[in-house]
Amino acid sequence: MKNGQVRNIKKELLSDNWYTLQKITFEYQREDGKWESQSREAYDRGNGAAILLYNAKKGTVILTRQFRMPTYINGNPSGMMIEVCAGLLDGDHPEDCIRKEAEEETGYKLDKVEKVFESYMSPGSVTEILHFFIGCYEERMKVGEGGGADEETENIEVLELNFQTALDMIAKGDIKDAKTIMLLQYAKINALFSK
Repeated sequence: MKNGQVRNIKKELLSDNWYTLQKITFEYQREDGKWESQSREAYDRGNGAAILLYNAKKGTVILTRQFRMPTYINGNPSGMMIEVCAGLLDGDHPEDCIRKEAEEETGYKLDKVEKVFESYMSPGSVTEILHFFIGCYEERMKVGEGGGADEETENIEVLELNFQTALDMIAKGDIKDAKTIMLLQYAKINALFSK
């Protein structure tokens, strides 16, 4: 199937309470050349960055645990999620953002981070592109307790887990966050703990 053309795009703001939700109507040219009207909603919360902090010598990763209301209302009884460190860019360069987020959330001031890929996380409804990073951590880099920025009411718990334990938690359903699963799988596929 080839990429169709798009025309007559109209946007209607439905909400800008937290971020923006728009109803977008447009005409899309099908493969047979006919034009059809379509309507979609798109949620724009900005782009973000995520990072897997890992220590190859110790065989560990740093993850976080925090309450996520959308998961709570969709069947997660505690609302708690185990995740890699992440945050919205808020106008920052992705690398600057993820260094700041790592320090705020985990307490580690990283010497170096490496971008490994980027992804649309929910392309059917959310505009966000997420920039994925990895970064080595050592005890000497710990400059604080982490837990997130006070003004953001994040209440983040910092977890240091054995890498294999973290992988096993995916299989058991204890880790259900997509960005976390993607970065843990990246670490496994690229043998970060064998180098």
